Amino acid sequence: MDFTPTPEQTAARELAAEIFGDLSTPERLADRGADTDTALWKELCTAGLPGAVAETGLLGLVLMLEEQGRTTAQVPFAASCVYGLLAIGAHGDADQRARLLPALGDGTAVATGAFPARPGGVRAWPDAPRRQDAPRRPEGSRRPEGARTAEAPPTANGPRTTDGPRNTDRRARLTGCVPVVPWLREATHVLVPDGVTQTLWLLRTDAPGVRREPVETTAPWSAGRLTLDDAPAEQLGPDASAARRPATHPYADVLATARTAFAGLQAGVCAGALARAVSHTLTREQFGRPLSTHQGVQLRAADAHMDTEAIRLTAYEAAWRRDAGLDAGEQALTAAWWAAEAGTRVVHTGQHLHGGVGADLGHPVHRHFLWGRQLAAYLGSGAEVLEELGQLLTTRDPRAAQAQAAQAARNPTDPTAPSDPHTRHEEAAS
Repeated sequence: MDFTPTPEQTAARELAAEIFGDLSTPERLADRGADTDTALWKELCTAGLPGAVAETGLLGLVLMLEEQGRTTAQVPFAASCVYGLLAIGAHGDADQRARLLPALGDGTAVATGAFPARPGGVRAWPDAPRRQDAPRRPEGSRRPEGARTAEAPPTANGPRTTDGPRNTDRRARLTGCVPVVPWLREATHVLVPDGVTQTLWLLRTDAPGVRREPVETTAPWSAGRLTLDDAPAEQLGPDASAARRPATHPYADVLATARTAFAGLQAGVCAGALARAVSHTLTREQFGRPLSTHQGVQLRAADAHMDTEAIRLTAYEAAWRRDAGLDAGEQALTAAWWAAEAGTRVVHTGQHLHGGVGADLGHPVHRHFLWGRQLAAYLGSGAEVLEELGQLLTTRDPRAAQAQAAQAARNPTDPTAPSDPHTRHEEAAS
């Protein structure tokens, strides 16, 4: 493994640090309240940072998200890049890439995702004309179990019509509800997985049958409740049966990418909280000497530093493996566990080391506390993540894992697995 950033990744990180440092100040954040910083988002897009993700890869995105986390900037950077630019770049067809990537790159379009898939959440149905005599369900309601309709239920290979053939036009109607979707209020597109087949569907938020309701979250993420009632959507990537191995399934790839990216964001949040705690304890005196000279303070800060480095390292590894074309599901789950468990410890430590000042809702360190808690909740509880990781480890093919490890060891900078996202999509579909 080689986590040394390329010149392009280093340049993107430095530019991101400059923009976030200049525009996402505590005073500006206080003035913005819970609103998205549209001026900052416009500045990032004008600088070409979202569009640069296609060149810098997931590791480059993680490096930039670290800088966002240090300042807790209120922009949909992670969501739009993960669920839009990277997802469509890796799994979209030529038409989708040509039609959607330019707008996502320049910020005129914003994407988010209703992840992870939940059974009983959203279901896809064939995009077929409704019979004139078919009763229409009340808006926002779900199709009753066992109800007879003009449409047959979807299968693992995608929706089917009543006559039985596969839905080959790659379009469907989505019905269901997702209670919380980050940055939904700012999004123009949402990537939604089917709750059973995990097929990915992309829809516009202004399409008929799409309803968004604001939801307040721990951190100001402009989140919303997504309710779909026969909302039109287009499929992204092949069906589940087309993937040669589970890791090449578009849903698995996007989910691993999201976990890695948000873990990188958490690394930045923790680094920012710890930096503020260090600065406070160096200048704040107690019993005639700085707080930082007390052994208890030093131990808490040292533990927080080690936790932050663990989050960063695991996120880097998962990002590097995806950019190299290697399976990164296990590494992404590991990064998510560290981000959720250790991230919570770090932001608590950052607030605790501030003493009573840390309890002030207007203090900058409190924002890091809120973001750390929000990210931990979004990535999932530690027990839930560990259970999924255990299932993945016990069901994987050991021979495939050994072959992949040997392949990376022979040439870590250019493994034989396809690294180009378009190639990955074509190989998965073959």
